[in-house]
Amino acid sequence: MNLDVAPLKKVSLSKQVADQLQEAILDGTLKADDRLPTEEELGQRFQVSRPTIREALKRLAAKNLIRSRRGPTGGTFVNHLDANELSDSLSTASTLFVSMNDISLEEVSTCRKELETLCFQLACDHASNDDIKNMEIALNTQEDPSISPEAFCAADVQFHRAIADATGNRMLSFVMYSLIEGLQPVANMIAYHYRAREVIINQHQRILENIKERDTNTAISVLHEQIDYLSQLHNEAQSNHQQKG
Repeated sequence: MNLDVAPLKKVSLSKQVADQLQEAILDGTLKADDRLPTEEELGQRFQVSRPTIREALKRLAAKNLIRSRRGPTGGTFVNHLDANELSDSLSTASTLFVSMNDISLEEVSTCRKELETLCFQLACDHASNDDIKNMEIALNTQEDPSISPEAFCAADVQFHRAIADATGNRMLSFVMYSLIEGLQPVANMIAYHYRAREVIINQHQRILENIKERDTNTAISVLHEQIDYLSQLHNEAQSNHQQKG
């Protein structure tokens, strides 16, 4: 294995080791299922102690970049990078940004409107029967009046994720997962006390019918109607919260 290492600085040695190994994974020097050198070998290459190497490996494991296996054929191996796992990590980070007010809900709405407009354009062109079925399943769940607000929001996420999948563009779907699953639930849970489910359900019914009919312009028009409606509810929620405070 040809693994070149750069000289290390005196600060955060474990992070520097982890960063170099991560870069080797991302640039393809270390490929999926490759076995990493032992802790002792890595320590010699980087000229650091084994505890430093262990800490660096923990950092990589926390990012799901590597896995460990015991036994005669064991060791530390490079993971396959699963899109759903990476999206979950990005979604978690997005949720934290919003909850800590580093990203405003106005920015969320603008981002969602621009990206989902593109999704709707592609979905109207490429949606398969399976994609339509997934949208219908999510919509049927939302139409159940007995479900909880959390379940209603989960079905909302499922509906919009199905539209992202219908684009046929895996990179766009990956980006949309972080928006839909990371940011949209935050917006939904803020708004659910103030919104009428019937409005959202009606909007989703019209969106679904327009996608079935390949009516891109009308589908996008309903999307914008929904985003504007949710933005209005967010403003009402924030106003009521401030008055109570």
